[in-house]
Amino acid sequence: MTKEEVRNRLYDRYIKPTENKKNLYIGVEIEMPIVNLEHKAVDFEIVHRLTGEFLKEFHFTPTGIDEQGNIYSALNRENGDIFSYDCSYNNMEFSFGKESELHSIHGRFRRYYDFVQDFFRPYHYTLTGMGINPNRLVNHNVPIENGRYKMLFHHLSSFAKYAWLPMYFHRYPQFGMFSSASQVQLDVTKERLPEVINIFNQLEPVKALLFSNSVLLGENEGLLCCRDMLWENSTHGINPHNVGMYDCEIKTVDDILNYISTTAIYCAEREGKYLNFKPVNILEYFTLEKLTGEYLENNQIHSMEFQPKPEDIEYLRTFKFEDLTYRGTVEFRSACCQPISDVMTVSAFHLGLLNKTEELQNLIKSDTSLYHKGYNAVELRRQLVKKEIPAYTDENDLYSLAKGVLDICRQGLSERGFGEEIYISPLYERIEKHTNPARSMLEQLKNGVRIDEIVKEYS
Repeated sequence: MTKEEVRNRLYDRYIKPTENKKNLYIGVEIEMPIVNLEHKAVDFEIVHRLTGEFLKEFHFTPTGIDEQGNIYSALNRENGDIFSYDCSYNNMEFSFGKESELHSIHGRFRRYYDFVQDFFRPYHYTLTGMGINPNRLVNHNVPIENGRYKMLFHHLSSFAKYAWLPMYFHRYPQFGMFSSASQVQLDVTKERLPEVINIFNQLEPVKALLFSNSVLLGENEGLLCCRDMLWENSTHGINPHNVGMYDCEIKTVDDILNYISTTAIYCAEREGKYLNFKPVNILEYFTLEKLTGEYLENNQIHSMEFQPKPEDIEYLRTFKFEDLTYRGTVEFRSACCQPISDVMTVSAFHLGLLNKTEELQNLIKSDTSLYHKGYNAVELRRQLVKKEIPAYTDENDLYSLAKGVLDICRQGLSERGFGEEIYISPLYERIEKHTNPARSMLEQLKNGVRIDEIVKEYS
């Protein structure tokens, strides 16, 4: 394919679905770590038994079965909800079919969550609202045995091959097996894509202040949200345009398409096998006559030569904080899993602000507590995921800015008329106390509270 043909296909996949949108639908994805309260590894046999009982109780149909015959994904065909395990059987995920308001989603979440907790209780297991599994060092951090997850783990484990690159790689290729997120997808029209992506990109520092909840306990407790580092300093971040924030201003739809054209592809599928290869720019990929990919079979790495095909665009995977999807939605994916009592805060926050881009822009333009201090939004986010508040800003002023953002959010939710503003009440409490879930956890540990007690509190 020529570069123009590739761009046209990228347009059809990512931009065209946003044309002529009339309704606003919400898609919510909530990942949660499974924790053995006896501080032992999770027994996957217990997890598999839970899966069988869950599917029977809520009439889900299996959609994903691993190489050992275990179900890792299932669908409720009536409401579109998906029950699954993300990367490993240590991490459970509920993905909800699209809805027009949050109450329906929250109601179904509570029913699913309560059922799982009732099943786990006799085994001294629990789901909890933490962005990092507190038992990650004792768990079996192995991928789900299917082609995609084994390929992904192989890709992340291959960082030593790229030692020649001028970038730092962390030593946690298994991070997908112990990290959990709270993500929301919202319908956005083509005309509004640039302003939505741009303003939410600028809001990422404030989100770090409110939602940080992933700490590598005992290793790096000065980093309240290690989620950014885990993605950006892995092989996903070899091309930095595949991950994290936008370090440029998005003004037009062409800017978005141009940006997508700079991202890299690193996997494809041939003969039923997921192939991993050195990340290559998507435009360059289709100029190559052939590539060599690797796949895992019988615990052995094998090589396969293959030629690019136009359909491979479906395997272009990016992990931006504001990620344009093939569904015609923007997926907001920078927030850690939240304490279960606050489970809807992330969704409500983004939903309330979606139609308030002008008010947000005016707030940021006039702010002097955080913005306009000589740092761009990317740099500010990297500072505010840390425990120490930067010296150039006053902490009270910083939280006043966060309250200003939240007041705009509350207005946006109130105007929707569903009473969804109740879901952001915990965020006002965080602002009042100058805290977030990660900061609160560390303070409790400092005061002698045991981690298992915090696990229960966050569950």
